[in-house]
Amino acid sequence: MFLSGTAVCSAFGQGREQKVITADIDNFWIAYDSIRSTTDSLQQLHYIQTLYIDKGTPGLKAFMEAKGYNAEQGLRSIRNYPRFWDSIRPNTQQARAGAKGMEPYLKKLKKLYPALKPAKIYFVIGALQSSGTGLDAMVLVGAEMATGDPETDISEFPQNWQVGLGRYFNSQPFQNIIPLNIHEYVHTQQKGYGNNLLGRSIMEGTADFITELVTGKKMPLPYMVYGAQHEEELKEKFKKQMFAPYINNWFYNLSSAHPDLGYYMGYAICKTYYSNAKNKKQAIREMIELDFTSDKAVEAFLQQSHYFPDAIDKVQLLQAYEGMRPVVSSIKPLVAGDSTVDASTKEICISFSTEMGPTTGVKYGAGGKEQWPLVGKGEFSADRKSCTFKVDLSPGKEYDFIVSEGFMSAEGYPLKPFRVRFKTPVENQK
Repeated sequence: MFLSGTAVCSAFGQGREQKVITADIDNFWIAYDSIRSTTDSLQQLHYIQTLYIDKGTPGLKAFMEAKGYNAEQGLRSIRNYPRFWDSIRPNTQQARAGAKGMEPYLKKLKKLYPALKPAKIYFVIGALQSSGTGLDAMVLVGAEMATGDPETDISEFPQNWQVGLGRYFNSQPFQNIIPLNIHEYVHTQQKGYGNNLLGRSIMEGTADFITELVTGKKMPLPYMVYGAQHEEELKEKFKKQMFAPYINNWFYNLSSAHPDLGYYMGYAICKTYYSNAKNKKQAIREMIELDFTSDKAVEAFLQQSHYFPDAIDKVQLLQAYEGMRPVVSSIKPLVAGDSTVDASTKEICISFSTEMGPTTGVKYGAGGKEQWPLVGKGEFSADRKSCTFKVDLSPGKEYDFIVSEGFMSAEGYPLKPFRVRFKTPVENQK
């Protein structure tokens, strides 16, 4: 049995304890065994809700809120990937080992940043949304991600997931659980997440750079190696996109050949800022206490880092960025000036202004689910300049949906959203 709380260190002279809490792992596997004992989907949903979620720690509740985890999503993951869950189970049960050895590193962090506030570390289990995140005074570790290794069975996942997860698990994340925990601990001290790519990158880069100062080693993840080898070309690409609110090219893109490079770009900016600072301890405080809810503060930090030696014209960069975004060029069988589509229509073809990447994106319009016409996933044409969706239409009805930023050009620029509205004629009465 696991202890629900294992002491990590004293609270920096305040007479309190920091704890790593693993109770959610115990509860998850109790629910898992019950779920696997029946094929009744309603009973399975009851088990994950009552045996896992309802008994969840504050850390699990926070993780669910931060990552959008719910009972349906958790159950779907268990049912779709049983070999994965069976293979990762012994690893998650070693989670208490994540607490060992933390004390000297947290003391070092306290020395570098005397204003460090206490936080608790929770090991939870999600549905592969995240290996870790920091929220308020909690470090939230996704154990099913953080404890993976090359032996973990990922054969049930889609091919693009296998590539991303394989790369991540091959990096032996659990062997590097201390840097992960330090990284997330730094996040508990920060304010906001950033309103655009630049803000998010510096927020994550601060955690990576401070972790390096604490441990004496770079974050042991592939983006650190690739980023250093390709920094100049990445720097130019990042500059063109950094003021936009879209981060999917740079973060949480496991299916990309080189994911999470936004971490590296933020790290590089912070490292330059620190290198140029005369007062190193003050520079650490300024990084950790930077207000990421303020674009003005983030932009001032970038300027003071001198990472980009030349002046930055934000307006010009944003205008150029908007000019690179693809647009919807036509919707067939819709004809310009006519919003009527025959109810016998079985497909809608969306054409774009340029070649598109592999992702798609459609969402409800103002009419919500009642006016949703699409069935299943879209299929791209060979030249990737159009995407066809099957539709299920009824006579005398209005339809409404949004072609969204989930569609991205082959160069990684998100589509300008396009609203599709049409109606079907009333069937002739005989």
